[in-house]
Amino acid sequence: MGVRVMDLPGGGRVVETCECQATERVGRLLRRAAIPARYEHCSLESYDAGYFGADPSLAQAFMMARHFVDGYPATTAGRGLLLTGSIGVGKTHLAVGILQSLIMEKGVRGLFCDYRELLKEIQHSYNPQVATTEMEILGPVFDAEVLVLDELGASKPTDWVWDTVALVLNSRYNDKKTTLITTNYPDLQPGGISEGNGTRTAGAAARAARDETLGDRIGERMRSRLAEMCVVVEMRGEDFRRSVGRARFG
Repeated sequence: MGVRVMDLPGGGRVVETCECQATERVGRLLRRAAIPARYEHCSLESYDAGYFGADPSLAQAFMMARHFVDGYPATTAGRGLLLTGSIGVGKTHLAVGILQSLIMEKGVRGLFCDYRELLKEIQHSYNPQVATTEMEILGPVFDAEVLVLDELGASKPTDWVWDTVALVLNSRYNDKKTTLITTNYPDLQPGGISEGNGTRTAGAAARAARDETLGDRIGERMRSRLAEMCVVVEMRGEDFRRSVGRARFG
């Protein structure tokens, strides 16, 4: 039944929740978080920031993640993390690790959401033959206590995309909900403009010459909103999947 009756030394009894009930609750929360099978193994304990040649920023990102979990919700106060960096540096692993730790250690109601898949589901809901509505799709995204929004900016920017991003981020901002975001795009204004003095840094100029920025992909207004919602954690390094994590047999 999920409870046990304990006899007290001085007489009387007390009813306590047994461990099996707590385990079942964590299992339900993990299932409802909809973490893809590919990332189910991702935890803070399995995050490897110390492999040979790893950039020091990865260890710093791990420490920030652990500190975030330990302090939630008292020290985070509704703020989340924006994990930026190139492909394969472990952003999604770290975000999922935080989410799983918060579920198991703090009992939060979390949700994993792939940015591209979310937009596709919303667009699909506009088909009159589909029973699901836009708000039925967005409801869990709005309501999740902690949301992982993976690959922000990955879809080609259009006015509709920008409006949808604004709807999601503004809703969670207004409700002071915690959002953990990953993106492959540098946290810079459109065109790679540095914010310090209005000029491009050498690194930003080089990136802008071949890549877009987060400002290009989601709009500067929403990037500014993220500055209030999330602490930026920059992760640098080589593509882990093409080196240490390369697929191998046996």
